[in-house]
Amino acid sequence: MSIILDNVSFKYKDSSRRNALTDVSLEIKKGEFVGIAGHTGSGKSTLIQHFNGLIKPTAGRVLYDGQDIYEKEFSLRELRGKVGLCFQYPEHQLFEVTVFDDICFGPKNLGLEEEEIKKRAEESMEMVGLDESYREKSPFELSGGQKRRVAVAGILAMEPEYFILDEPTAGLDPKGRDKVLKLLKKINQEKGITIILVTHSMEEIADYADRLIVMDEGKVKFDNTPAEVFKHKEELESIGLTVPFAADLTTDLMVNGFVPEGSPAITLEEAKAMILASYKKDR
Repeated sequence: MSIILDNVSFKYKDSSRRNALTDVSLEIKKGEFVGIAGHTGSGKSTLIQHFNGLIKPTAGRVLYDGQDIYEKEFSLRELRGKVGLCFQYPEHQLFEVTVFDDICFGPKNLGLEEEEIKKRAEESMEMVGLDESYREKSPFELSGGQKRRVAVAGILAMEPEYFILDEPTAGLDPKGRDKVLKLLKKINQEKGITIILVTHSMEEIADYADRLIVMDEGKVKFDNTPAEVFKHKEELESIGLTVPFAADLTTDLMVNGFVPEGSPAITLEEAKAMILASYKKDR
């Protein structure tokens, strides 16, 4: 099972500028944790809206499980239950009187029985770490991080195969950021749900993603493991992106002979292990 974009191009009708996307071909497979990065205007937000048919390509095809999502017999409504999309500042999408009602909203729209709706909502609340005490609270009384978890629970209750999040940590403090990202990794590992994370933070991608897609001017510039992509430091900087601090540090250490040549570390833990290993070897 996968989502495939086959030579997809897209141009906004009111735009006289270049395409927002040009000849994009890629495949997102079940169970991956994918990071998507790019400067403002690179096409990343336009890209993710094609994954569940929110916008239709000007040219090319979008396939879900081998089927063109715009064929007559294909149900876009069912697709949007399988491919959940959480926009930036998802708490702005909360509107029900209670947390529980908000989480139930998505499953209700799928036309499920009342019993199944409640079961899914309760399981989703548990998954995101919201206990019974939150059930009857107004979502507007919660902290920013708690609101994000309510929004995530609402999409999980629809039992998606894929979960797309556009800058899910924007505006959160470091503690709230870590909680959201650890939750997404848990969902990926325990439920097998594909996570597609749009972010400006290369540190977030280094710590959590298995694959990194870099967008630039509506095209895929890189698509590989984070470690491989981060080797292209100068090219990334030329399009307004930076490599993680750990990669920058260990690359400099290699150049100056403090650690052996090889692939740079991409997380602080990896950098620490590399430096300690080199230190012990030299003693």
